[in-house]
Amino acid sequence: MKMKGVVENVESIEELEQNENANIIDLWTPCEFKIDANYEYVPKENSIFSICSDFIYYGIAYPILKVLTKIIYDFKIEGQENIKNLEDGAISVSNHVLFLDCAMIGLAFKDKKIYYTTQEESFKIPLVRKLIKLLRAIPIPKSIENRKYFLKTIGDLLKEKSMIHIYPEASLWPYCQKIRNFKNGAFDMAARNQVPIIPCVFTFREPTGIRKRFKKKKDVTLKILKPVYSDSDKYIKQRVEELKEKAFMNMKDVIE
Repeated sequence: MKMKGVVENVESIEELEQNENANIIDLWTPCEFKIDANYEYVPKENSIFSICSDFIYYGIAYPILKVLTKIIYDFKIEGQENIKNLEDGAISVSNHVLFLDCAMIGLAFKDKKIYYTTQEESFKIPLVRKLIKLLRAIPIPKSIENRKYFLKTIGDLLKEKSMIHIYPEASLWPYCQKIRNFKNGAFDMAARNQVPIIPCVFTFREPTGIRKRFKKKKDVTLKILKPVYSDSDKYIKQRVEELKEKAFMNMKDVIE
């Protein structure tokens, strides 16, 4: 993985903002990866892979990441009472500002089974591709013909009362301190499957105490906001736009 040059002049920043799909991070993707009609996005329940996935997620990754994020970011979670009574499926959305922000989402939702959508390129990275599959990553197909299988998988998971986490900004901008424009995907899926959107916002704060002596980058707080629901009596396009607008404004209010 290599970092693209950090933007230092106004023209470069403006160019990036005109193409918010652009990743500031370049991924090393030497492996081949192809999604077709037979691709299994989520292994079958009670399969060996599924059992191994649950063990690695809860038995290994969860406790390690809980300690790691506390040490590195003094990670804090606010607003868990907003999802305390959440029993059915839902789609969570957040700003995409850290390599480990998906892990932090998992920590925030605790024992709620959650899957993470990610770009196809993540499945072209050696070793990482195997690990993220075990940790419930679902690749988003680029080809239109394969989208229907992807969307069916998402729908099935929501019916099973699972969570789906999506980054509506589409790309990772490390430590970005604003909410960028949203794509429609997450809100379209929520509207069509009649599930709520759970807006989540990563905010940054200055280290305090002894941490400020040796830590240069800011610490992290994740704020879970109240679920946003769509009006089922309206046309699908209206519901999508309303969900997107409500989530965006609620998240923007936290940042500002």
